[in-house]
Amino acid sequence: MIEVKEISKKFIKKVNKKDTITFLADDSISFSAKPGEVLGILGPNGAGKTTLLRMIAGIMEPSSGEVIIDGLNYKDNEVQIKKEIAFLSGNTKLYKDISAYELLKMCGEYYNIEASKLEKRINDLTNEFDMKSFIHQKIENLSTGQTQRVGLARCVVHNPKYYILDEATSGLDIILSQIVLNFIKKEKANGKCILYSTHYMEEAENICDRVVMIHKGKIIKIGTPSSIEKDTKTNNLRDAFFALIGGVENE
Repeated sequence: MIEVKEISKKFIKKVNKKDTITFLADDSISFSAKPGEVLGILGPNGAGKTTLLRMIAGIMEPSSGEVIIDGLNYKDNEVQIKKEIAFLSGNTKLYKDISAYELLKMCGEYYNIEASKLEKRINDLTNEFDMKSFIHQKIENLSTGQTQRVGLARCVVHNPKYYILDEATSGLDIILSQIVLNFIKKEKANGKCILYSTHYMEEAENICDRVVMIHKGKIIKIGTPSSIEKDTKTNNLRDAFFALIGGVENE
């Protein structure tokens, strides 16, 4: 289980040569996510989603609060925790001068996966993400959609327990997006715990068991899509979000 306990992240921003301001990208965020659940992290660009996921993945340290995974904290168990996590961000860069196959093999060896098991895992992921036609091409020659699929395969090659996916379908067409979403649904059925950040509200309704709505660094609502819609007297998460913030005209 992932437990997020009152985590905040403070940044200092320059406003001119002399003056700075302090602001909270995330402010006292708390929630939990369990095995076999897809938990959506929803909000517009700049809401604090990426900062939040980076703290949960151990890439960024909270200014306050803590993240507990399987009863362990990062301070004393960082390596052990990270072996069980897959983290994907749209900003993640891949080595361009090696092939997709070479990248997956290198990542699998990093996690000490036995050679025969690694070959099977790479083959399974190649089929899963429809990469057979380009698996041996250099990454620099791949399209955006192909690179995105390689990036996801790289993250999950070690068969982690926890998936932390930040805008995993951003930039993908409808077919490639569905490939990713089908994979997430399958991994959920396998008991994996998946944190899924997106600003596509319709996508979240399709795939998430529960959602955490974030606006300006604060949680404004947690619940199932249906319960949130019921509480806000709306028919979809997009309208529910605007109802919770008082409408777009207030922004």
